[in-house]
Amino acid sequence: MTPPLTRGIVFDLDGTLIDSYPAIAASLNHAREGHGLPALPLEVVRAHVGRGLPALIADLVGAGHVEAGVRLFRERYAEVVVSGTTALPHARAVVEALAERGYGLAVASNKPAMFSEAILTTLGMRQAFRAVLGPDLAGTTKPEPTMLRMCLEALGVARREALYVGDMVLDVDTARRAGIPVVLVPGGSSSLEALRSTGEPVLADLRELLSLLPPRAPAATGLTHEGDRA
Repeated sequence: MTPPLTRGIVFDLDGTLIDSYPAIAASLNHAREGHGLPALPLEVVRAHVGRGLPALIADLVGAGHVEAGVRLFRERYAEVVVSGTTALPHARAVVEALAERGYGLAVASNKPAMFSEAILTTLGMRQAFRAVLGPDLAGTTKPEPTMLRMCLEALGVARREALYVGDMVLDVDTARRAGIPVVLVPGGSSSLEALRSTGEPVLADLRELLSLLPPRAPAATGLTHEGDRA
């Protein structure tokens, strides 16, 4: 299921390691309120999360209100991002165990990196990751592969030595564009059926990563083929 030479693991954030949907829904509804729109239930908002904030605002506030909607969303999100976000079950234990086993870890999220940094720090997971990237640093959102390629560069691993862990069909598209293997965990915006329909491995939960990825032996050499780099 995973490459035998895996050295680096890139994680999506929302729905993979954390549940920040309550904070996202509260912030989205703040933006809707500012445009005279009624609040939406959490599950409706959840189904639209994952393609970046401008896309979320365009979908649920209106394509003509993206700039103002983003401003209103971030106004409220800065207030509730920490209190409205929790770690998903086993997330901290798994990432800490993988780091201790010698894997380089990174986060690639369509959430701005400053929010991801704050969340991971508050939840006690930031120290496990060598890099935390978002569209503000990569210049584009997933499924464009730039963010994953930057993560591999930060980890110093080749595509054949990497694994991406996500929770959405969009994550499969992202991994394929970046040329790296992907495994999926349920818990985000995509249904279990949608995840299985991709043909990619779907784990029961994050703990399965510990069965798939044993402790690494110390590497004797670094990258051997520049062409393998993402």
